Amino acid sequence: GHQLGNHNFPAETNRLVPAGGFKKACNTTGTATDGGYPESTFNWRVAKLAQRRLEKAGAQVILTRSGDRQDLWGPCINTRGRIGNKIPADLKISIHGDGNYGGGPGFHVIAPTDRKPWTHDIYAASKALALVTRRSLHKGAGLPYAGYIAGGDGLDFRSDLGTLNLSNVPTVMVELGNMKDSQDVALMTSAKGRHAYAKALARAAVNYLR
Repeated sequence: GHQLGNHNFPAETNRLVPAGGFKKACNTTGTATDGGYPESTFNWRVAKLAQRRLEKAGAQVILTRSGDRQDLWGPCINTRGRIGNKIPADLKISIHGDGNYGGGPGFHVIAPTDRKPWTHDIYAASKALALVTRRSLHKGAGLPYAGYIAGGDGLDFRSDLGTLNLSNVPTVMVELGNMKDSQDVALMTSAKGRHAYAKALARAAVNYLR
């Protein structure tokens, strides 16, 4: 999710792009810890660790960006949403960190709603991927569900995310932790914590494909 340099390119990132029957901003800056650790950097490091694990297992992994740099922006959500379609990928996971003051620690997994003509064809498979991912993060990695969203069960369904709406392959978005909570910040800013997140995501992908 995001890109470190998004804040340096407001004209590009604020441009409206297709998001699945409506338009939204190309991208956003993302959140950060109060200590200044950017969400985009956390997302990138977890993605690279998960990529390494999956490639060792024999998977081909395509990332939406090539680095985490101040001189880069995007790609836009419509590009991210469609990136797995041409291959076609077996699944797509969008990696994020949340920012909620007072919400407490925890993760949640977001799947697309059942909405014709956009996500009806991937709704059931995406829900299955979401359940496998939630189980891997909760039971596998021992991470708590976020108590401040979607009833506190770690699973949310949304129709407003272009990254999910434009996908033709099973897809989820993961908010791996709350970057405004001290407990989660300790995990997200540590190498050990990022390895744990990556291991859980890689395990989820493998288990889903079995």
